[in-house]
Amino acid sequence: MKVGLFFGSFNPIHIGHLIIANIAQQNTDLNEIWFIVSPQNPFKQNKNLLHEFDRLDLVQLAIADDFHFKVSDIEFGMNRPSYTIDTLAVLREKYDHDFKLIIGEDNLKSFKKWKNHQIILDDFGLVVYPRPHAEESDLVNHPQVEMIEAPKIDISATLIRKMVRAGKSIKYLVPLAVEQQIAARKYFLD
Repeated sequence: MKVGLFFGSFNPIHIGHLIIANIAQQNTDLNEIWFIVSPQNPFKQNKNLLHEFDRLDLVQLAIADDFHFKVSDIEFGMNRPSYTIDTLAVLREKYDHDFKLIIGEDNLKSFKKWKNHQIILDDFGLVVYPRPHAEESDLVNHPQVEMIEAPKIDISATLIRKMVRAGKSIKYLVPLAVEQQIAARKYFLD
C-alpha cells in the first residue's frame, strides 16, 4: 500500500489541511493519507500548543468520515523533538508500506536543512502542494519530488486560535465536530 504522511502540529486541524490531504490522495497513487500529529516541531516554538492527545482527538474528529484518512500518534513515544527521518525509520520497521511525505512548497526551499534530507528524498520521496508566497526551490524538478495542483490555501491555525480567543466564529475554517469540541473544551482561551 502507498501511504502519504502528512506531518503537522494540527493546532488545530483545519479545512486547509483536509483539502490538501484529499487532493493528494485523489491526484496521486497514494491509497491512504496518515496525519502524523507531531508533539513538538523542531523548527517551531511550543507556546500555545494544545496537549498532543487533544490535538490527536481533534484530527480524529475531523477525519472520522473518510476511510482514506488515518491519524497516528507514532511520535508520542519518541524522543523530542522528533525528526522526520526517525519517525520514518520507525514506520518502515512497523509497516510494510511505501511511504511518501506530503509537504508544502514553502517547506521545499528549506528541505535541505532537515535531518538526513537526502535519505528522505531518495528512500521515500515527496508530494508537494503549492503554498502562497513560496520561494522557488531547485528540488522542484527532482525525480523523487511530485508537485501536485491544489488551491493555495492560506488558512492558518494561528488565525483560528486568535479568532477563538476573540470570541469570533471559526465556522467553515474547521470541520463542525472540531469547532464544537474547541468550544466545549474551551481550547485556546487561555
